[in-house]
Amino acid sequence: MSQKLHDHALQSQKQVIDRLTMIHKRQRIGHAYIFDGSNGVGKEAVAQYFTKLLLCMDPKENVPCETCHSCKRIESGNHPNVVLIRPDGQDIKKDQMSELIMKMTKKGYEEGRKVYVIVNAERMNSSAANTLLKFLEEPEGSITAILLTDSYPSILPTIQSRCQRISLQSMNRQSSIESLVEKGVTASMASTVTMMTANVEVAYEMAQEDSFVQRRRLVLKLVEAIEQRTPGEALLFIQTDWMPFMKEKSDCEQGLDLLLFAYRDIVAVKAGLQSTISYPDQLEIFTGHSVKNTYSSLTVKIDAVLQAKKRLHQNMNRTLLLEQLVLTMQEGLLFV
Repeated sequence: MSQKLHDHALQSQKQVIDRLTMIHKRQRIGHAYIFDGSNGVGKEAVAQYFTKLLLCMDPKENVPCETCHSCKRIESGNHPNVVLIRPDGQDIKKDQMSELIMKMTKKGYEEGRKVYVIVNAERMNSSAANTLLKFLEEPEGSITAILLTDSYPSILPTIQSRCQRISLQSMNRQSSIESLVEKGVTASMASTVTMMTANVEVAYEMAQEDSFVQRRRLVLKLVEAIEQRTPGEALLFIQTDWMPFMKEKSDCEQGLDLLLFAYRDIVAVKAGLQSTISYPDQLEIFTGHSVKNTYSSLTVKIDAVLQAKKRLHQNMNRTLLLEQLVLTMQEGLLFV
């Protein structure tokens, strides 16, 4: 994250920063926290700020000094008492948790508190989550865990119960759209990218990417294929148009997110909630789809996309995954 984005994230999360300041002032520091909020709200920036506050050698009025040896090493990612865990590929694995626990319990590190931050904590596989749970149940010494997630419900309830939840605030989406339009982004594209991230700067960069523009176009063609073409034609579209452009798993995941937003739009249009849609340029077309579909059929289609996202992280063959998804959405039957 650039310094500009980092500073913007902290400024936009003033209420959360104030809460963390009060925790430090009262010395009521918990052994585990979950920072949750939508993509782009600044969870990593806030986690780094809190880590600095916990380890700062000379905090000023419960604010990290930013100049001591500890703050500088945290900034550079070289503090020996701080461990940052990210998904290894698509998941966080048991071996990563075992190594983390070894580092947190091993002697020889500097005096004082140890902190570990788990990014995308919802991506822990079951073995990793259970390994972490055992460590959370029996914390050793002065250790603080900070779990970051875009999807709080995806965290094991047993882990949730052992952590203090701190929810980060999302920016007003309409304000973000207006800001992007002022920068020259079309209103339709601004409506889409602000669903992908709450960070205006990241959203602006996304709107400029040819690959994202193409992916958005492909998703809208896929909606047309699902709603207006035969199963054979829809499957041919997956093979000839979709898969050649969705080569990486991350590309496919973004495509599924965009597809999910499209069908949520159709539900919103059917319910008369047009101000919430992600694709305002498709309003007339989505209105037609909303008339054709019942609420129950739309629910099946949205559930199918959510299941496909889950299976994507289970390393299922992507072509087969998308073909099954299309057939499910056209036939209205969920694959088990």
